[in-house]
Amino acid sequence: MSESAPFKMRLVHLDLKGAPPKVSYLSEIFPLFRALGANGLLIEYEDMFPYEGHLRLLRAKHAYSPSEVAEILHLAKLNELEVIPLVQTFGHMEFVLKHAEFAHLREVVHFPNTLNPHEAESLALVGAMTDQILELHKGARWLHIGCDEVYYLGEGEASRQWLQQRQNSHAKLCLSHVRAVASHVLAQHPGTTPLVWDDMLRDIPQDQLTVSGVPQLVEPVLWDYGADLDVHSKVLLMEKYRECGFLRLWAASAFKGATGANQTLPPVEHHLRNHTQWLQVAGSGPADVLQGHPDWYDHYSVLCELLPVGIPSLAVCLQSLLHGGFTEDVKLRVENFLGVSSLEIMDAVSEGAGSFPGSDIHALVTQVSLHLRTSVDTLLERNRYVTGWFSPYHRQRKLIHPVMIQHIQPEALSLLGRWSTLVQRLEGALQLVLYPDAVEEWLEENVYPSMRQLQGLLQDLSEVAHQPPPTSAGWDQDQHP
Repeated sequence: MSESAPFKMRLVHLDLKGAPPKVSYLSEIFPLFRALGANGLLIEYEDMFPYEGHLRLLRAKHAYSPSEVAEILHLAKLNELEVIPLVQTFGHMEFVLKHAEFAHLREVVHFPNTLNPHEAESLALVGAMTDQILELHKGARWLHIGCDEVYYLGEGEASRQWLQQRQNSHAKLCLSHVRAVASHVLAQHPGTTPLVWDDMLRDIPQDQLTVSGVPQLVEPVLWDYGADLDVHSKVLLMEKYRECGFLRLWAASAFKGATGANQTLPPVEHHLRNHTQWLQVAGSGPADVLQGHPDWYDHYSVLCELLPVGIPSLAVCLQSLLHGGFTEDVKLRVENFLGVSSLEIMDAVSEGAGSFPGSDIHALVTQVSLHLRTSVDTLLERNRYVTGWFSPYHRQRKLIHPVMIQHIQPEALSLLGRWSTLVQRLEGALQLVLYPDAVEEWLEENVYPSMRQLQGLLQDLSEVAHQPPPTSAGWDQDQHP
């Protein structure tokens, strides 16, 4: 580790609510994290944690077992990566409040994202969750209790009545819940300090924040994933927090996941700029950094960039943090770590397939994302034989000049065959890294729609020609209805 690195701690956030990797893949990728400059992990288990007892229903179908969590922690220790678990305790509670057994604890009855802070059962619930998390993370120096984006706070009936009372406010309501959760953690686990995302604290008046007692209980994590981060405003916010009494400040950047819910390829230049500006913020004074809020996953959203696809961006960002910028020397280091001959910051494609864990997925996903839909759209919308002699009107009525089948069918079959082969390879690679439901979802969102369009075209051509529809090995529309 470079002693001159601007940030003492550089953590990679693993957001497991979207496309959680198998433990076998983590065993491959942790050594690379360490080599790139990370010295810790922020693990947001969500429904991948093996909750027990009355919380067992929170487990996802493929949730890690207690022994797998132990294995993850063992692997992290082997690679000198300090683990900070994260459990949401206020907002982003969909994985809990979606269940009928806990729906009565919603702030707003129809929305499962925010916990009702007025119910004693709410505090008991998150207290049990944090206790179970820390039971499997004995000795953890920090626990991140979330508390970001607490949407609709104050809109529940109990909150409306409470806010009508004199001296009560949204800020006081927020701070009281944060204080209650943090107090529970500190009382039950004295060696563990709670962390919180800072967005709900930013606009609270300094004097109110100071007297709330919260600065003595938690450490705030300032997050901003924009490429146009306002450095001066961040410096002022850091000064405000220090004056309020917070003993340590953390910062959160992003190497993927912050530019769109359905993003498939991370825009590396965007994330590099984000880190460059955080380095400018860090130059204003000492701060620990929480490197990488990688996944803009929401419990109900589609999958954004998969972890293997984000590794080149992570490498650029971590090395920039470690060395204080992205120089030509740092670029060469990154290329060496990734096994690529030429790294492109402005483009999704780099020369050389790469040799990092998951590099095959990165290469195949890149091909699919950049070319699959485009190639199919080109055939359907720009091929003069398709648009001129087999338009939607013709297809609906099964009309075509027989000679035109010879102009359209071979190209469509060739295209389907090429993509079928590539998709088979991608599916096989994904199955080694991700669980079946994540593989199915990613392919359904990003592959199958275009493949169905091709198969549909060939189906219509075959029906017009009064012959059995041609098929291509590896792709069967009936398998993906």
